[in-house]
Amino acid sequence: MKSFDVPCTLDIEQTPESLHAYAFPEGVEIRPGDRVLVHGAPAHIGFGDRITIESFATVYRAGIFGRFWAHIDGLLSLFELYDVGFEPEEWA
Repeated sequence: MKSFDVPCTLDIEQTPESLHAYAFPEGVEIRPGDRVLVHGAPAHIGFGDRITIESFATVYRAGIFGRFWAHIDGLLSLFELYDVGFEPEEWA
């Protein structure tokens, strides 16, 4: 498995408006099946805080089987949404 380190920007927010943690690896396109391991991310931030920090990430490239499996898994997850249908109400 091919891997390499890249600079990464972390945007973490825990406020009433938003709860998110985004990692933006710089200079690399993340493809289906790839894995990204972020180094130096804080384990906890306080409520009401938003931080943006510069860090590093290791990108693990997926092989052909990993890309294929990510594609199939995505389709199967999409088909799960079709299972949630609307049943007509039964009239008493």
